[in-house]
Amino acid sequence: MTKNLKRLLNIIIVMLPCFTSFAQETLGKREVIEQALKYNYDIQVANNNITSAMNNASIYNSGYLPTISGTAGATYNISTSNVTFADGSERAISGLKTNSYNSRLNINYTLYDGNGRKYSFKSLKETYNLTQLQARQIIETSLISIFTIYYDVARLTQNQMNLIQSINISRERLQRARYGFEYGQNTQLDVLNSEVNFNTDSINYLNVSQELENTKRNLNYLLGRDISTTFNVDTTVVYMVGLTLDGLLTRALQNNVQLLQDQSAIKSSKYEIISSKSGYIPKINLTLGYGWDQRDNGSVSFLTNSSSYGPTASATLSWNLFDGGLTRIRLQGNKINLENRKIVEKQNEQLIKRNLVNAWGGYQNSLFVLKAESKNLETNRLNFERTQEQNKLGQITSIVFREAQQNLLQSQLNFNKAKYDAKIAELALLQLSGDLLTAEF
Repeated sequence: MTKNLKRLLNIIIVMLPCFTSFAQETLGKREVIEQALKYNYDIQVANNNITSAMNNASIYNSGYLPTISGTAGATYNISTSNVTFADGSERAISGLKTNSYNSRLNINYTLYDGNGRKYSFKSLKETYNLTQLQARQIIETSLISIFTIYYDVARLTQNQMNLIQSINISRERLQRARYGFEYGQNTQLDVLNSEVNFNTDSINYLNVSQELENTKRNLNYLLGRDISTTFNVDTTVVYMVGLTLDGLLTRALQNNVQLLQDQSAIKSSKYEIISSKSGYIPKINLTLGYGWDQRDNGSVSFLTNSSSYGPTASATLSWNLFDGGLTRIRLQGNKINLENRKIVEKQNEQLIKRNLVNAWGGYQNSLFVLKAESKNLETNRLNFERTQEQNKLGQITSIVFREAQQNLLQSQLNFNKAKYDAKIAELALLQLSGDLLTAEF
């Protein structure tokens, strides 16, 4: 073993108590959700999309409101005119000035457009609803990703603690082997074996610690935080009770976000079909106005100047008898879109049923593995305690003791993995049933 490695391992021995007692922020699960909803990059984009869809679904984008326009103008004209009078005489008048002024305020309103704007507005509202559902899907997917990493941090944290425990056991064993060698009770081989085992545990600790730091940085990134922020996590896990496959299937058909999006898309297609039919129907427009006109005709006109003002009103009936087939093509295209969306809904319904049944099987298997690993851990803990007592009495070899130590450590690592795998499987199951946002993480 090199001097640098020995020095590093000695530092680990000295610093282990500091590692276990160093105070850091505890990042709770509720705080993770709050941070994600505020600062996760994908969720921020999804929220902006909701705002944009809300803007598009405004009454100002519906065609229901009238348009108001104002105009004003002035015309100046200087010309030369040849004038013939009643007595037959003629006269050329140059520099003849005529001026005119006008202003007008108009209000235009579509009284009826064949219900086109009505269902176009409903379609915009449904698009807003669809955007909300898409944002919900992004939130659910982001939370699954975030808590997968969160529980990985928890698993590695507990693995780190288990390795510290194993290092302490190996360090004590190494010290006993050295004392035994000094007093002639052990051989040099026992000391070397103990030293190799201690070094192995220390290296494993360093590797897990590095993996833990990398995973924490991944979590900080997903939460939109400074990646160097240090923290601890809540390592407790609470599993939901009372889950049944039939209940999950029923809720999935009602609450699964993908199916809700399919239903929203179908509703929007129906609105689009009705709206496109308005191309066959006459439209009625109303125009109300108030205007003022004044004209200066020059000296040769019978009326040298005139002015007028007052309100005006007009109604226009327009009917596009043939638009080149555009309405027909648009209507057929919308009907095809509706059929396709219905097919996609059926496909996704079957897909979600399949995925949920598969996820249920995986969840049950995870719970079984968790229960089995819990029993294995208890058995290996009891076995190690008995082996440790026998080792102190010199009744077993160091190889048997190391094997019991390794079995205990591996059981602890396996239990930690099963513990968090089961929770992640549960969250995936609840996402499919549409219950994720109300779940206990």
